[in-house]
Amino acid sequence: MKKILMVCLGNICRSPLAEGILKSKIDPEKIFVDSAGTAGYHIGELPDPRSVEIAGKYHIDITGQRARNKEDMAKVSLILNQSYPNQNREVPDSCYGGSQGFEHVYIMLDEACEILKLHLKDER
Repeated sequence: MKKILMVCLGNICRSPLAEGILKSKIDPEKIFVDSAGTAGYHIGELPDPRSVEIAGKYHIDITGQRARNKEDMAKVSLILNQSYPNQNREVPDSCYGGSQGFEHVYIMLDEACEILKLHLKDER
């Protein structure tokens, strides 16, 4: 089974959204998706309420997620990092953008997850 880890700084805004979005697009019997943070200061916390709200707007439930540190995941097939610039393609930190910022981040992640889904389908 392929394992994909979505990563951001605190694992309460971007990566929980990315995890939920990708899970809604793939077969969970074939691909395991999880998320984690590079910093450990939110471990055990629920996703940011604004992330939960924007996910719910698109019928995605991320309420059962809890923030985790990247050390919690071992042997992943693919790590996708939403923070820290990667060739100027950073997903902006939605914590500072208000509701419009969360909407913008959701759309970015949804488009990226759709492309990833197609890529994963081609790998079979």
